Amino acid sequence: MTKRHCRVAWQTVEHDMMIAVDTNVLLRYLLDDDKVQSRKAEVLIRGTSPVLITDVVLSETIWTLKGKKYKLDKEGVIRVVNALFEEPNIRFEDGQTVWKALGDFKRADPVKVRGKKKQADFSDALIVNKAKFQTQLTQEFFRSVYTFDVAAQQIPGARKP
Repeated sequence: MTKRHCRVAWQTVEHDMMIAVDTNVLLRYLLDDDKVQSRKAEVLIRGTSPVLITDVVLSETIWTLKGKKYKLDKEGVIRVVNALFEEPNIRFEDGQTVWKALGDFKRADPVKVRGKKKQADFSDALIVNKAKFQTQLTQEFFRSVYTFDVAAQQIPGARKP
């Protein structure tokens, strides 16, 4: 049962309880590639409860979709994240940070590394934006995320060591 009842000043108020899904459930929902599991994932995500997508689940999902099997490109990643934002039940662990990361990812220019064009990953942008957010919470000064990844260094707030 996904509903809980709270007694407040002589009346019962119903609240939907939040659920969370793991990477496999989110992938089945997005890909619709397994008749049984995809249907179950859809029921969960389109149900009555808010659905939490943690940063880890989001990163794993994007990593999987960009991999050898699905080969999602930058524009595809942008479409997927935008589509998740449009889902009425989906809640991100930190939606503002995910949104800022998406913007930085969109604006990141590809770089040449050893003669090949390389693009920053969405997860690179999420790492930088999570670090910025965390330092705001702790009221500390954010200097940078240090990375050896030359493409990731294109994200504002990232730099080489």
